[in-house]
Formats: sequence, structure tokens, C-alpha cells
Amino acid sequence: MATIDIVNVGKAYGSLAVLHDISVEIPDGEFVVLVGPSGCGKSTLLRMVAGLESISSGEIHIDGRVVNGLPPKDRDIAMVFQSYALYPHKTVAENMGFALKMRGEKKADIDQRVRHAAEILDLTPYLERHPRQLSGGQRQRVAMGRAIVRDPKVFLFDEPLSNLDAKLRVQMRAEIRELQRRLATTMIYVTHDQVEAMTMADRIVVLRDGRVEQIGSPLALYDRPANTFVAGFIGSPSMNLIKGRLRGGERPFFETIDGIALPLPSIPTVTDGRPVLYGIRPEHFALGGEINPRVTVIETTGAETQVFARLGTQKIIGVFRERVADCAGETMAMTPDVARVHLFDEATGLRLS
Repeated sequence: MATIDIVNVGKAYGSLAVLHDISVEIPDGEFVVLVGPSGCGKSTLLRMVAGLESISSGEIHIDGRVVNGLPPKDRDIAMVFQSYALYPHKTVAENMGFALKMRGEKKADIDQRVRHAAEILDLTPYLERHPRQLSGGQRQRVAMGRAIVRDPKVFLFDEPLSNLDAKLRVQMRAEIRELQRRLATTMIYVTHDQVEAMTMADRIVVLRDGRVEQIGSPLALYDRPANTFVAGFIGSPSMNLIKGRLRGGERPFFETIDGIALPLPSIPTVTDGRPVLYGIRPEHFALGGEINPRVTVIETTGAETQVFARLGTQKIIGVFRERVADCAGETMAMTPDVARVHLFDEATGLRLS
């Protein structure tokens, strides 16, 4: 196990900077997820920790040792990639033990460590099979087993579930999280899927355009996003961000650009008429009450109903556990949970206290 300190790290390809002054402290045994849209720099940062990319500026420390100049083999890390990268002509056992064989380990030691990893990953019945005889989830577990047998200080995962179907992704999420708790090893996991990030991480690092937008626990990012980017990225469907202005007086309220009044959680310490964005998550609407948006589409998933509507000229989404009759084209009364309202400055996108 190991601590990882990423200190003011930057990455540039010639004059093109892709990572800007990234700093993240990862304690021993923590599961950290790097999340963000495609091209935000998350995989590049992971590869820099692994030693597969050079560092343009800053330092990376593993267990207090600066590893900037160390090759990957000397960093005591193991990486699981999006592609399984298994040898098709080798058995599961041979694939899992290949790195140890190349290192010159004794056959008895290799067999013992392979069988131990196979027990952890429920692969024991498949040790003599070849990759073509396995399902996608089983192949991914073999790739994980290949990393486990090395007994590294740090595990790195680069979008390992992207090639799996939806049901198998849910299963593998739980298996990876259980594995991390069982091994108590430091792990960094890269994904563009915020649901993976929310369900697996001890802490999430949200990246955009090579910069850190916010670091925190999944619920901290969900409950108190630092800006509109995090608010819109974390949560599915994403948070409604309604344009309008604050209105003062005896009972301050929010007025949309169409003149519709929405309640505020408290009296904001900002000037009357200030342009802001009114944030409310789709699941924080209740049926009945204060506003009457016009429904455009209703989607029923079984467990919940998603209502797409227009509040004046602005689109909003409401998610309800109740069954809702199809009333596209009609108005539907709903109320925002005032305790769950977020306010953001329209110009900067930053959260208002």
C-alpha cells in the first residue's frame, strides 16, 4: 500500500498544454476516481502516475519518493487497461502469471499467487481455459488478476468497464469496489461515467480542460457542487440550471427570464436584480404545487418517471417515483424542494453561499 502525492503537475506537448498545475493528495488505501468529459486529461494524468507519460512540470510522489524519472517497472504499480490485452494462446493461469515468469519468479511461487488471485476473483474454475472461452466480465477479471498477482503498492484502472454491456458494468463496479476493500490497496480509477464515479469512489477528482474543478466525496460533490460544470456533470439526469434574477423585498424570490417566480431557501446576501442560475436537481421536484411547466415528453423506466417540460422558454426535467399519466402538451403542477436549491453566479458559474 502507498500514499500518492501529485504536486503542481503539468503536461505539455510542445506549446500545447493539456494539464495545468494539478495537485491531489491520495492517502494510503483510498479509492480515488478521476472523472470528466473526453479530452479533459484524466487518462494522461493516470499514465503520468504510471510512468507511461513524461511529466512537464511538478512532481509525483509514491510513498514519499519522487518518481518523475523512474521507469514504470520500478514504481511498484499495476495498471488495468480498457482493453483486456490477454494472450489468446495462453490459459488464464498463464496470462495471470506471465509477468512473474518474466521476472524470474519460481514456478511454485507463481502458481501459489495465481491461485490466490483466482480465489479472490472467483476464477478458479477457469484457470485452464483460454480467453476465447470466457465472457467479457471474466476476461476483465483475468486482467485484474494479472495485476493482483504482482502485489503492487498502487492499482491504476483506465476505463476498464467501457467494453462491457450495461448489466455487466453494474456487476463489475461492485466487484472492483469489493476487491479494493478486501485488499485495502490504494487505487486510482479513470472514467467518463459519473455513475461509476459516484458509486465506487471514496473521493472524486472532477477534471475539465486539464484543470481540477472540484475534489470531494461523492455526496459532497452532489450536495454542494462548486460551480455549474460540476453541478451539471455529477448526477443523472443533470441538474436543472434556470436563468433569471434575484428579487429582493420582504420575501425575496427568484424570477426566471420569463417572469416566473420560484422560491429561495433563504435571503441571499446579494444585490437585487443580480443575474443568477437557479439550480434544482430533477429528483428534487415534488408533484403538485407552485409552478406549472408544459410537458413535452414523459419517459417511464418502471422504477421512476422522467418528465421533460418547458418552464416558460427554458427546458427542465423532473424525476418522480410516482406513476405519471402521459400528459404531453399539457401543464403539470410541481414544486421545487426549497431546501435543495442551489444558486450560481451567471457570469462566473461559481456557487453562491
